[in-house]
This record gives sequence, C-alpha cells and structure tokens, in this order.
Amino acid sequence: MMNGLEGKKIWIYSLGCRSNQYEGEALANAFTDAGAELVDSPEDCDGAVLVSCTVTAMADKKCRQAVRRARRQSRNALVAVCGCWAQKITRTEAHSLGISIVVGNRRKGELPALLAGAFREETPSFVEDRVDVLRSREWDGLFLSRPLLHTRAFVKIQDGCNHFCSYCAIPYVRGFPVSRDPGDILSEVEQIAGSGCSEVVLTGVHLGLYGKYGSVSLAEIVRRIASVEGLRRIRFGSLEPFGLDDELLEALAAEPRFCRHLHLPLQSGSGSVLARMKRGYTPGEFLSLAEKARRFLGDDLHISTDVLVGFPGESEGDFDDTLSLMKACRFGKVHVFPFSPREGTEAWSYPDKIPRETVLRRTREALSAADGLLAGFASRWVGSDVPVLVEETAGNSFQGLTPSFLRVAARGGAERGEELPVRITRISGDSLRGRRVP
Repeated sequence: MMNGLEGKKIWIYSLGCRSNQYEGEALANAFTDAGAELVDSPEDCDGAVLVSCTVTAMADKKCRQAVRRARRQSRNALVAVCGCWAQKITRTEAHSLGISIVVGNRRKGELPALLAGAFREETPSFVEDRVDVLRSREWDGLFLSRPLLHTRAFVKIQDGCNHFCSYCAIPYVRGFPVSRDPGDILSEVEQIAGSGCSEVVLTGVHLGLYGKYGSVSLAEIVRRIASVEGLRRIRFGSLEPFGLDDELLEALAAEPRFCRHLHLPLQSGSGSVLARMKRGYTPGEFLSLAEKARRFLGDDLHISTDVLVGFPGESEGDFDDTLSLMKACRFGKVHVFPFSPREGTEAWSYPDKIPRETVLRRTREALSAADGLLAGFASRWVGSDVPVLVEETAGNSFQGLTPSFLRVAARGGAERGEELPVRITRISGDSLRGRRVP
C-alpha cells in the first residue's frame, strides 16, 4: 500500500469524454489498491479528484463548479484536478479556487503518489505536475484491472490529436498522438475480463490514429482483443470518419463480438462549413463512408454522430444541408452542440458570428430532427428479442444497453452485469421498453 492513502476517503469525479471516464476508473483502481476508500460525493471526503474537460466553455464552467462543490462540502479536503482543463489553467486560478494539486495530461498516473505525499504533510504545499504535451511522446502510466464505477470497462488505447480542426482546443491540451503498447492493452483487457466484466469500450482522443503512431493497426488490436476469454462485447468510443478504412471494416465485420455501433462525428452537412472547420472531408464523402460501413456491418448498424450548430458564417442554407445529411445518413442518436468559441483556436477570431437566438433556434430544430431519427432507427427492434447488458436494477425492473447501443428499460428480475434477452414492446422517449424473456 502507498503510505499516506490508507483509509482516506476519496471522491473521484470525471467530466467529458470516454477517455476521461477510463482515466477516472484507472485512478479509482490505483487509490483502492493503495488502501483508500471511494465515496459517492465530496461530502466529508479527505481528497477530491476531478478528471477535467475543456472541450467547451460549459465544460470549463462545470469544472469550476465541481471544485467549488468539493471545497464547500469538505472544507478540509485536499482538491486535485487533472486532465484537459488542468493542463491549461493558470496557477493564479488554481490558487483562487482552493486547488492543492494540478496534474496535466500524460502525468495522471503520478496523481495518487502526489496526493499521498500531500496527506503526509502537516501543511500541504501547492503541487503542480505538467509537461509540454505538444512535444511529449510518453504514455500516461494508468492501468485498469477491474471497473469500479461502471458496468462496462473503458480501455484507453490512444491519446492526442494533430488534426487541428479550426474550432477545437483539444490538440493543444491532449498533445501529440501516441499509441499504447499492444501487450499492455491485451494485459489490461485480460484482467478486466477475468474480473467478470464482459464488455470493453476502446477509447482514444483520436482513436483512428492508433497504429499510425504505433507498431500495429487498430484492426489488429481488435483481432487480438477478440481472443480474450470471457469477453462478450467489444465496441468503440468515438471514431473520426477519416480513421475508418477498409482494413478496419473487414476486421470489425469478421468479429461477431464487435457491437454493431459506430459513433462517427459529422459536425456539419455543409461543404463550406466543413472546409472552414478543417474537418478534411466533404458531405458526399461522409455519406459514402456511412453507406460503406453498412455494406460491411449490415443495415442494422447504428451510426450515431455529433453535430455542431451555429459555426461562424453558417447560413440557413448550410443549416438545412446539415438537416438533410442527417436524414440521408440514417443516423440513430445525434448529439447536438451549439458552437462554443475556444480562445487559442483559429475559429476564435472568425468573423460572421451567429446571433445567440439563431443558434438556440437551430439547436432546437436539430434536436427535434434527431429525436425523429432515433425513434425511426429504434423502431426496427419493436417486437424483437434483443440481448441487454444490465447496468442498473430496481425492484423487478432493470436498465441496460443493447449491442446497438440503444438503452432499454425492462420488467423482470436481473443482476447488474449480466446479459439477458429482452422482448422489445415499444419506444418511450429516447429508449426502448420491454420485458425479460423467460
């Protein structure tokens, strides 16, 4: 055990992407292995750990709110922040918020030891551990042996991005692309499956870059993971469209345990907006990719996406093109985000900002279209029996996910973590309803 953490109550709060969720889980493993106790809220905790996000201005605001909540509910707790927001905040802001430890990206594996050291000090000093991630080629030393916070296990295999979309701050805080050692990935997945967890979600900041800065391809990693005993489901987090090549599609199609769901961020259906975003593809190329993915993986493939509304210069025609392409691609779940200008990015200084009321109206319209698309996609399972991985139980009912990444609420007895057949009877909002098949 790590001297200084034994018996300490630690609250871990992860904001943002699935890579952050993995990092929060891996830190939870490290803390419990060192003798600490995980708690569900910051009230009366000894240490509060925020795995932070900075993808939007709202994400920054949520980070500050989480820190203030910890300081308010546990005045004597040590507060540590790590990750993307922690990579960029100034020492002055950290001090003003009452943060004791700031750990940037590529250094999160050091956080438990830093917090243990702070606990040993009678008067803890401010600690900072950040590196220049744009030049760093190191892999963050985190390891997940068993999921503690989720039913599914997120497994981070890639970090960093060098695509530099004009609106995105993430490359500046996540750094140069790096790929995790294949043997390390396989060892982690074997331990996760051995703990009884049957689903892994492969994540990365730019997952499609795995192998382009490493020794083997993403397709090969999927093939190796598929050999792990006890694993029933493999899925991806978000995959940028330019990362989906024929080799990968062939590997996914050949593996029945790969869940038929791909999250491919579109952002816009307008060619001119995509060019200003510097996304690297046209609307027609994205549509062709969606059609190709279905040829490989079947027409029941769930393609979910992200759409960014109100980008500078977006006309009504551009927005209409987005709605049209959403329909043409036959998306299921669509996440809609209003444009959030990020200082330091190219789009920060773009002219032709869209009025707030226009952005809000377009957001509402896109969300309405998204609801219709999800209902249309989900309706194909009404009357069918589908396997559901149970995530939550309450009395004689449970909730979970299908392989196609549709949420199901069903009647019947169940245990968390088991996979059960459910007969789908109807759609309710953004989820399916059904009953356990005897």
